[in-house]
Amino acid sequence: MIWVLLGLCALGVVLLRRAPRCPEAPFSGTPVRVSLIVPARNEEANLERLLATVAAQSLPFQEVLVVDDASTDRTADVARGHGATVHAAPELPEGWRGKAWACQHGANVSTGGAMLFLDADTTLTPDAHERIQAAYAVGERRAVSLGPYHDVERPYEELSAIFTLMTFMGLGAFSLLGSPDDPRGLFGPFLLIDRAAYDEAGGHEAVRGEILEHMTMCGLLRERGVRMWCGGGRGVVHTRMYPDGPASLVEGWTKAFAAGASKTEPGTLFLTVLWMTGGMLAFFLPAFSPWLSFLSPWLGLAYLAYAVTTLVLLRRIGRFAVWSSALYPVLMVAFFVIFSRSARLRRSGGQVTWKDRSIDAGQPG
Repeated sequence: MIWVLLGLCALGVVLLRRAPRCPEAPFSGTPVRVSLIVPARNEEANLERLLATVAAQSLPFQEVLVVDDASTDRTADVARGHGATVHAAPELPEGWRGKAWACQHGANVSTGGAMLFLDADTTLTPDAHERIQAAYAVGERRAVSLGPYHDVERPYEELSAIFTLMTFMGLGAFSLLGSPDDPRGLFGPFLLIDRAAYDEAGGHEAVRGEILEHMTMCGLLRERGVRMWCGGGRGVVHTRMYPDGPASLVEGWTKAFAAGASKTEPGTLFLTVLWMTGGMLAFFLPAFSPWLSFLSPWLGLAYLAYAVTTLVLLRRIGRFAVWSSALYPVLMVAFFVIFSRSARLRRSGGQVTWKDRSIDAGQPG
């Protein structure tokens, strides 16, 4: 039993061996002209932080565009106040998701040879653009996607830990079985893409009805032989997710995660489920100690191994607390509860509320 649990624990390292980072600045090559496009709906607070870091870049972007997706707050005013060009997205057409529509509109009005689609809840380090250019310049890459390093400030935000881990694991780019140069998905918050490759794949119009448009777009790019690279965002792009409270965290992960599981390769999904199952067994089996008393010391060892492994994995992708890794079963239970809600809503076509907009949690047919 103990060897089985330790073997399952080791799957975590197999699935997230590393999260490679962008090369260090300074960048000495000829930079690509990049249009920064930020889709934004009711993002005045986040834009204050993001655009301040954009203005501090050692290598400026060609243009900074904020696409205002029918915001009811001061999103447009804040963006203009920080020097961004604001474009109001036209009324959302039937069959489109809001983010995809805003991104497509931003692409249509942008002028750069490449576009960086960046979520409003991210921030950039001062040399981020240089490091992104350096990663993009390797070989014949035409798309670079980074997983923002997850900054955590309040205890409830630790509940995002397993979701963030599953996101990294699910791309198949960071495991012993895959490669960052051959991802099976892209990160939604950060995508730098060559305009020609974007157009070849059909742009966001080709994924207009998708909740996780970046996962489907990866498949379209792969079909066309576009070279991509995925990496970790530590030291380049960071995010603090759901600072508004636990309710926004639940709604945010509910909105997307069942759909994300459906787009993960079956083999990767199976291994991640095994890893999590082992972790829960290491925690719950001691409850049967009257029958398994001879295993109690070994089960304690398995629990410790899972706690340490969880800490190592989380530190690769975010600033999660040590105590949350020690309480990893709580994180896993939270994951299962929210994931189950997401799956139920997806099957029933139920809705969640996000950014003051009701969103159908089911995928279109």
